[in-house]
Amino acid sequence: MADPAPYLVIAEDLRGRIVGGELEPGDRLPSVAELGRQYGVSPSVGARAYSVLVQEGLVISRHGAGHYVRGQETPELLVRRHRPRSEDSPFAQGAAEQGAVGTWRHESATAVADAQVADRLSIREGDPVMRTEYVYLVDDSPVQLATSWEPIAVTGQSMIVLPEAGPYAGIGVAARMRVIGIDVGEPVERVRARGATRAEAQALGITPAAPVLFIERTYYDQATGRPVETADITMRGDRWVAVYGQVPEGRDFQV
Repeated sequence: MADPAPYLVIAEDLRGRIVGGELEPGDRLPSVAELGRQYGVSPSVGARAYSVLVQEGLVISRHGAGHYVRGQETPELLVRRHRPRSEDSPFAQGAAEQGAVGTWRHESATAVADAQVADRLSIREGDPVMRTEYVYLVDDSPVQLATSWEPIAVTGQSMIVLPEAGPYAGIGVAARMRVIGIDVGEPVERVRARGATRAEAQALGITPAAPVLFIERTYYDQATGRPVETADITMRGDRWVAVYGQVPEGRDFQV
């Protein structure tokens, strides 16, 4: 019998690691270039192997974000909670723990602080900031929006100035700020419920005025008290529940 095609060998290897639990839901898989180097084949062979696994429902592909292990079932209700600080994106980590794949789209650009942002960051109106717009998705479905502002005076001389570019992309605010010696601790959040705006509804795939959770979040330098990042976060009210506090060891919080 002829040997199987190389792309089938790669697909079978990855399939076994997924089914066997070595690769878990939400794990990011090697790029097609990395697969090529690992198996000694061209990137197109790795892409074909991923195509097989996507068709089987084991892997999800996100344009520009790579391939991820798909969860068995996307949870209807997503839990947002403060997490122990790590090098991973809190959003991606939380989605993975709930059996889903969390990805996001983003766009960063320099801007000037308006009066509200300036007040939240304790800077002057018109001071330069890095503004980043996010759309967060769970298994390809948009569930959360965010707009983040960081003072250029804080990050402008560092490789972390672009939150989603360079060697420190995608690791979350706390981990990025540690790169420049700033410990932000836990953020301060102001949470309220309101109706979605027309633009938010369009981005989230819901009807205008549908309920959303709206969070104003600010991170502070624990040594100086200076605000170093502030963000507006909008979450689908029908998909999210926010959990605060610490469950005692040995107890499992049930939503």
